[in-house]
Amino acid sequence: MKSREVHLVGRPPGTPTPDDFRVVEADIGDPGPGEVLVRNLFLSVDPYMRGRMRDRKSYVAPFGLGATMTGGAVGQVVESQVPGLFPGDHVLSNFGWREVFTCAGDEVTPLGELRAPASAYLGVLGMPGMTAYTGLFGAASLKDGETVFVSGAAGAVGSVAGQIAKIKGCRVVGTAGSAEKVRYLVDDLAFDHAFDYHEGQPRQHIREGAPEGVDVFFDNVGGELLQAGIGAMREFGRIALCGAISMYNDTEAAPGPTNLARAIGLGLNIRGFLVRHYRHMRKDFMRDVSGWLADGQLTYRETVYEGIESAPDAFIGLFTGANIGKMVVRLDDAG
Repeated sequence: MKSREVHLVGRPPGTPTPDDFRVVEADIGDPGPGEVLVRNLFLSVDPYMRGRMRDRKSYVAPFGLGATMTGGAVGQVVESQVPGLFPGDHVLSNFGWREVFTCAGDEVTPLGELRAPASAYLGVLGMPGMTAYTGLFGAASLKDGETVFVSGAAGAVGSVAGQIAKIKGCRVVGTAGSAEKVRYLVDDLAFDHAFDYHEGQPRQHIREGAPEGVDVFFDNVGGELLQAGIGAMREFGRIALCGAISMYNDTEAAPGPTNLARAIGLGLNIRGFLVRHYRHMRKDFMRDVSGWLADGQLTYRETVYEGIESAPDAFIGLFTGANIGKMVVRLDDAG
């Protein structure tokens, strides 16, 4: 069987370009004992993948040059020699940007009866959703009724974080990169206040939305917005450092916040985290978020690119603001 897959062929010094990727054709063998053949339906593109394009030590190994871009994917079993896995079953894997693959049965996670469309398991019910959930309740120890500021609030993680905070009775302020995204936050997600970070001073916008200060800051962006968020914090506030997408393509190290000393006098807790730090919260996450989806308290949007060849453009689009909600790639057989 033939499959197309996307290889990394260059390590960009700045923003990635299509020339850093190549779509290649590969032969896929039949599954042997203990193996399954899977056809992917949806692929995930995520900001953390940018760090893996650099050849340096980090919390996850770098992508190899000339090797397939790995990452989250949802597919269906085509053939199986694994007890309990049957053709048609939906599975989650980390085999990433490829159409078809064969692997050991323990390298995929059966999804059972789907609680939402398959693509949602790469977003609101997947790693981004769990990142939002664990960042709030694990890293930031969110309490009902607090004031929360979310940067990158229209993205896959931020949009879920803001909604969860609203479910918990919080006042929520968010920022995004366009007027359309600001309208989405206020009109669709019921944020109490939102602003375009390109317009005016972020600190002033935060003050307008949270005149008494911020208890929890969920930061996906870093840079200027991290500095503004620190300036808006209340005493004993908590900052969950989830990402710093504003700096992922920098060719030189950016300076840190100049107001970090405020954390001393205010007794701030500034905590970086990865979703894997909170694996023990997975059952709570699935119970709560699937329940909120079912009863309409939580919603989500996806930005969908079509076909395996569009994966590089979808990924690059993360850094140009092309997405609202989760960015996914739908493959030709996904229907």
